[in-house]
Amino acid sequence: MHYFNLLILTGQITLIVALGAQEKQPNIIYLMSDDQSIYSIGCYGNIDVQTPNLDRLSADGITFDNHYVSTAICMASRASVMTGMYEYKTGCNFQHGDLTEDKWLWSYPVLLRKAGYLTAFAGKFGFNIIDGPDGKRLPMPERDFDSWGGGEGQTKYKTIANDSMKDYAEEYPHSTLAYGAFGSDFIAQAAQTDQPFCLSISFKAPHKPATPDPRFDAIYAGKTFTKPTNYGRENGKHFSKQSRQDRQYERFESWGYADRYDEVMAIYHQQIYAIDVAVGMLRDAIDAHGITDNTVIIYTSDNGFFCGSHGYGSKVLPYQESTKVPLIIYDPRHTNSGKRLRSDALTANIDFAPTILSLAGLHVPENIDGADLMPLYEDPTANIHETIALINVWGHPATHALAIVTKDMKYIHWPYAAEGFEATDELYLLSKDPHELVNQADNPEYAADIKQMRQYYDEQLANWTKEAVSYNGYQSYSTAFDRNIEWADKFDGFLKEQPESKKK
Repeated sequence: MHYFNLLILTGQITLIVALGAQEKQPNIIYLMSDDQSIYSIGCYGNIDVQTPNLDRLSADGITFDNHYVSTAICMASRASVMTGMYEYKTGCNFQHGDLTEDKWLWSYPVLLRKAGYLTAFAGKFGFNIIDGPDGKRLPMPERDFDSWGGGEGQTKYKTIANDSMKDYAEEYPHSTLAYGAFGSDFIAQAAQTDQPFCLSISFKAPHKPATPDPRFDAIYAGKTFTKPTNYGRENGKHFSKQSRQDRQYERFESWGYADRYDEVMAIYHQQIYAIDVAVGMLRDAIDAHGITDNTVIIYTSDNGFFCGSHGYGSKVLPYQESTKVPLIIYDPRHTNSGKRLRSDALTANIDFAPTILSLAGLHVPENIDGADLMPLYEDPTANIHETIALINVWGHPATHALAIVTKDMKYIHWPYAAEGFEATDELYLLSKDPHELVNQADNPEYAADIKQMRQYYDEQLANWTKEAVSYNGYQSYSTAFDRNIEWADKFDGFLKEQPESKKK
């Protein structure tokens, strides 16, 4: 048994009572994988994979079929999860900058702990915190949690290589199950107190470098996997030239999707199988300690993964495979649980912070972009968003894009128009073309649709212009993404305003 130092403050307990004496506050478990595609789970229709614990969670709770990450890369996505804000308001992404402390102090873990929740974090934290836009980098926020098993950077698959997790290395040498053990121990300790808890686990799996736990080598040995409908380069010829200018394109070949598909996917799914086992460990722990009836579980991923769809690898670009991810929520207190319900409402990673804070009965900060997901648990046919913005401002400038998605359509604007490029629009009718196989942007039959989507786009860009942080180069995108300004009039200024690391 591993033990934790649990900080219990009288002032915190008093605040809990003041915030919501009308009902007992729930325990909350937030689980997030890394680079997990939506088609990697049985409950999303993949008959080739084994995910019994996630499938049971889906059956017990509600599964969301239109859940997106607003930025499909880990650093920006995780900052949005913690704060409930779009990337241009967090100012946080690779090549741009870290999250400022003033924003971190309004994140859901900090607010929950101030309200008397016991909090724990394990796994890949994913971003750094600085004391101001041009300030010094602060240590990992271990001090802001009652129990800490987190790490900076990408963390390591070898448990012993993660300082905060070394106590688990002997029994669980691979980090995936070690995180399950950490969470189980925290649950055991927290269950002995009178305080609710929030446990957040960020699994490194199935992020590259692909390193599955060898104890599960037999699960997919010799397995042949069904390729998705949009697999291969022939199904990506209609994508913009801009989208082919970075590593997402070449990794179709260099990562083996072109010629070693079954081998690569067996490893990928083996890593997810280990996450599934860890989820089972956590559910066993809450059952064993008698707190199942008051523990809400949320499962998702920080972004998706192409896995060969359209002839691409990796993530980042605003297409379905990298931006649309799994989401399952189980609230045992609700009468809708156990009914295998699904929601096709449009949801996003910016919704987690307001959802978790609302579950705890806490005030949701006014500057949050997301919405509470739980009304959809009450009524799966309801909606909480009309549109969601999909952002990429990482990597080669050609791949920078702003997209708008609704339940039925997606519009992408690729503004880069330097020598050899032209600004490009794409429109996909997702309700009819879920695999994004036909770009309808130039189809006169859908002129009214693209006009509407461009209006949504312009409204989102206006929000960007008004609310973006004044640092890390985000204000310059108000010009770069403006459809009504010629590239020649914005190109030089746009590059001059980007962070130095981005010009390299």
